[in-house]
Amino acid sequence: MQLTGAQIVCESLLQEGVDTIFGIPGGAILPLYQTLPEYSDLKHILVRHEQGAAHAADGYSRATGKPGICWATSGPGATNLVTGIATAAMDSVPMIIITGQVKRSAIGSDAFQETDITGITLHITKHNYLVMDAADVAATIKEAFHVATTGRPGPVLVDIPKDVQEELAEFEYPTELKLQGYKPTSEGNVSMVRRAAKLINGSKRPVILAGHGVILSDAYDELISLAEKAQSPVIATLLGISSFPENHFLYAGWPGMHGMAYSSLAIDESDLLIAIGMRFDDRITGDTSKFAPNAKVIHVDIDPSEIGKNINADVPIVGDAKHVMRQLIPLIEETSRVDWINRVETLKSEHPLIGVNDTDKLIPQFVINELYKATNGEAIIVTGVGQHQMWAAQYYRFKEPRTLVSSGGSGAMGFEVPAAMGAQVGRPDKTVWSICGDGGFQMTMCELATLAENKIPVKLAIINNGVLGMVRQWQESFYNKSYVATEYSANPDFVKLAEAFGLLGVRVSEKNEVAAGIAKAMNFDGPALIDFIVEQEENVYPFIPSGMSVADIMEGPRPEKVRR
Repeated sequence: MQLTGAQIVCESLLQEGVDTIFGIPGGAILPLYQTLPEYSDLKHILVRHEQGAAHAADGYSRATGKPGICWATSGPGATNLVTGIATAAMDSVPMIIITGQVKRSAIGSDAFQETDITGITLHITKHNYLVMDAADVAATIKEAFHVATTGRPGPVLVDIPKDVQEELAEFEYPTELKLQGYKPTSEGNVSMVRRAAKLINGSKRPVILAGHGVILSDAYDELISLAEKAQSPVIATLLGISSFPENHFLYAGWPGMHGMAYSSLAIDESDLLIAIGMRFDDRITGDTSKFAPNAKVIHVDIDPSEIGKNINADVPIVGDAKHVMRQLIPLIEETSRVDWINRVETLKSEHPLIGVNDTDKLIPQFVINELYKATNGEAIIVTGVGQHQMWAAQYYRFKEPRTLVSSGGSGAMGFEVPAAMGAQVGRPDKTVWSICGDGGFQMTMCELATLAENKIPVKLAIINNGVLGMVRQWQESFYNKSYVATEYSANPDFVKLAEAFGLLGVRVSEKNEVAAGIAKAMNFDGPALIDFIVEQEENVYPFIPSGMSVADIMEGPRPEKVRR
């Protein structure tokens, strides 16, 4: 059967189980868009900015476990995707990005809106393709999905010239792949798994350090089984939050720059780190020479390049987290580590999270705590980057997998609104809260129009302190309170803005208004925004300054009255 290149793209997406596409049309991708009406099973969501399309596809993927899909035209349309692609790449999120390109005859001529997007994204995609023949489209799409979703997941870009989209070719979706040199390892090396089991069985103070890879491999149950059998505390990375239920007695928080002090101290005292699906980034380790000084390290990761990159591994295991844990669990001896578990509990009591200061002032921590109570910890929480992100991770307690969606490695402000939109589209059965900073919110607030137009019922909580909060905190701590280019003195009226876009808008400036404001937003049948006017001078604690160690931790002031 002969189809156009554009039709082949759509047929191929259906073959891969795609149901939603986020995008904006333009000249070089118009043939693909003009084909969409033929494919009613492909829902297209017209965003307001291509960055929004990329972040929405990212949020969709993180919330569902399926690859997110976004489209854009050539030139500025494609380059506007770059921040979103880089964000997905840093956090190992599977995405398929399809861009239009100028006609084949115009490539290399500096034609209108011509940009070498495969060259630009070479280092922020897992792989990318320039398809120069309609006959190659189906096979390329098949490969793209396979590459994006296997091994260490990541974004894959497919660039298709306009005339290739219009060109006729025979369509037959391939059933087999022939990718020479691409063979990700799923099962761990048997001898290494046995060595790991021996170390675990002989350990007195083990800690499991669970990363995003546990979530990506859907290894939630396996992690619980391993932790319970080994009687090992579980500490999550920022992106590993929700990989293990926080109401489990073995959960021991998350460590690093703004993680719980007791988590970092437990790592410091451990004799064995079982690192699963994480990459020992600088926010976790600080000074690598002083990180976990007493511990041997088992490092499980599907990407061999991550093992030994930042922290040496005594037992390196290349493989999928789910598969490796399934290999490992039968080899673990059931034991009791009461002394160690009690020691971690002592660290929790001696170095607790500050708690919610019992003050009459409206502080961000109180807002997050009230959101947790209102949702019973069952919502999907999507954050931007900065202080509000850290408070959300600290004060919301996650019980289910894939319920924290946040930009980790890239730290992309503006992620919060479109990613929440994508998460809600992917999981219409869940309540989705976007916790935003007033700064990051303004970077992609145009997507409020998309929420309203498509009746996507995301709830947005703006933690509005009128400043770039984390920048202000660093300026306070390290630059003698020299607040340069930090304050937003002309923020818009976010309530009026919400109403202008067609959302419910609510302003909350007093503590006694918080619960009612949250309830009003949650009871509203559609997208809603709450502008929380909070104290400007609140800082995030604990705080381990960049490049320093747990010995340098700043736990923050201890108020006399706190609310846990």
